[in-house]
Amino acid sequence: MLDAYLALEDGRVIEARGRAPGRTRGELVFTTAYTGYEESLTDPSYEEQVLTFSYPLIGNYGVRSERFESERIHPRAAIAREFTDEIVEWFNHEDVPAIDHIDTRELVTSIREEGAMNCGIAVGSDVTPGDATAELDQCISMSDHIDIGKRVTTVEHTTYGGANAEVHVALIDCGAKMSIVDSLVERGVAVHVLPYDTTPEMLTEVDPDLLFISNGPGDPANFEAAQTLVEEYTGEIPIAGICLGQQVVARALGGTTEKMNFGHRGVNQPVRDLDSGKVVMTTQNHGYTVGDPGETLNVCQINVNDGTAEGLTNRDLDVITRQYHPEAHPGPHDSFGFFDEVLEMTGQDTATETDSSSDRAVIADN
Repeated sequence: MLDAYLALEDGRVIEARGRAPGRTRGELVFTTAYTGYEESLTDPSYEEQVLTFSYPLIGNYGVRSERFESERIHPRAAIAREFTDEIVEWFNHEDVPAIDHIDTRELVTSIREEGAMNCGIAVGSDVTPGDATAELDQCISMSDHIDIGKRVTTVEHTTYGGANAEVHVALIDCGAKMSIVDSLVERGVAVHVLPYDTTPEMLTEVDPDLLFISNGPGDPANFEAAQTLVEEYTGEIPIAGICLGQQVVARALGGTTEKMNFGHRGVNQPVRDLDSGKVVMTTQNHGYTVGDPGETLNVCQINVNDGTAEGLTNRDLDVITRQYHPEAHPGPHDSFGFFDEVLEMTGQDTATETDSSSDRAVIADN
């Protein structure tokens, strides 16, 4: 049996059961999702965070790699009321500390009341509360992780989809989920996944029909290269963004972003479309949001719970973004139509070519 301690920014040190050994630190956040733990754990947007699951049992339907959103687990550590042995094997294989037998209801309540907070974790056969506190003392804020994009982006230009596709999308990988790539490829386009620090000169070589800024971790202010691309290409080609991508687009076009108290993380966030009045349920994972959209972008969708901007648009400039995850892995499928709406800006026939998201064949490495 492993000892485990969780040191919180509010001064508490909580004793738990250790499931996977290690010492680490990060921003403590929670998700309300009751399924999709494989997708959540491999979502690059959780980089430099410690993920708490509010659902009490995690791992009850196993671990399958075809559900992964990236090649590895991204949270620094994982916390649950109880983890199954199978998911603990995964944590051990990837050297990700994990603890359970903790009152996650109280922990989630603390985060909701006090906000996301820094924490330190120590798990092992001989760890002490002081070891967890020492990790906490070295923890920095998410905004101070200025090079976080480097930890989650692709190393080189990789292309997915049909070699003879009429529409080519440049997806700037700030920590993209593979389901975003799948959702575009299924609609018959070629997707060029490019590093987060791609320059306008590099993008010119691709000559895309659409610029797409992906989701990703941390403060959007630290993704200056992606912001520059939006500034350079607005009005030249259509532009879309998801999650961090919405925030980057907003900053590039005169808007502002701000840190949320505890963010939106889960699969049941209600979003209202301001034109139709329709409410859809959405998957979300973000700790920053658009504060003031500026004069160029219009808010077209809002979060029903707190009124934050969930969708931005400028039809004249062919710009459309969403704060939530329309690819919906995990989560409800209410928002799949976003990708059709995006591709309509390019004149592409939006008929989905396949319903399979497991075929991720690479057609070119550049």
